Amino acid sequence: MNLHLLPVRTAGAAENMALDFLLLQRYPVPAPRFRHYEWRGPACTFGFSQKIGFVRANLPSFAKASEGPPAGEHFDLCRRPTGGGIVDHRHDWTYALVLPRGHALYDGRAAQSYRIVHEGLAAALAALGQPAAVKMECDKVESCGSDLGRDKSRASTLPQTGEGVCFQRAELHDVVNTATGAKIAGAAQKRNKHGLLFQGSIEKSAVGPVDWEEFSPLFSAALARTLGAEAQETPWPDLNEDEVSGLIGQYSSPEWIECR
Repeated sequence: MNLHLLPVRTAGAAENMALDFLLLQRYPVPAPRFRHYEWRGPACTFGFSQKIGFVRANLPSFAKASEGPPAGEHFDLCRRPTGGGIVDHRHDWTYALVLPRGHALYDGRAAQSYRIVHEGLAAALAALGQPAAVKMECDKVESCGSDLGRDKSRASTLPQTGEGVCFQRAELHDVVNTATGAKIAGAAQKRNKHGLLFQGSIEKSAVGPVDWEEFSPLFSAALARTLGAEAQETPWPDLNEDEVSGLIGQYSSPEWIECR
């Protein structure tokens, strides 16, 4: 089995979210697939189940309508197909991992896949000298069983901030800076009949200087080992362009962004 490493693409928020979802729904072969991607400009995404009023009230200051983005920059806001909190993508390293239906992690609980993917991420950062580790214990104020123990719908789950703002605090199985306690990485999942979509974000400011070009193959190699696969660079799949543009339009629409 190969882990398909897809080329890096730079896009707006709606396009990035649409492509992640189509890599879950329409990938032509039943193989794990991984991509790192960039953002065309300042962007925030938020969880599928979050209320738009809460989101707008808790956006980073640069994104608030009353202030607007920095001069000459465009601001993107998009609802993700996965769960989780608000993520500011201006200074993060963003990725998506998709596992086909029938893979061992697809059949496991959300907490298991969350921990295992983050163990690979933490190992890649540690190999570069960063004090990174997976948080293995709950804080006293946390309820460990709330999200991590539930996977009833096997759909959209995220063991972090729920209806909150990502990177404000670390929760169970997030990646943390062991020197400062800061949250380094979080993620969200969506599981359906096609497979498991894992959307993740690394906050660059939570670690020291990192050569991200060096980090990327270390992380993909760690994921490949975890999945029992061999990492293989793979061309971008042929997706139906009408479906791609249609989903981008849906994800750009007020109906999608403000649907809750």
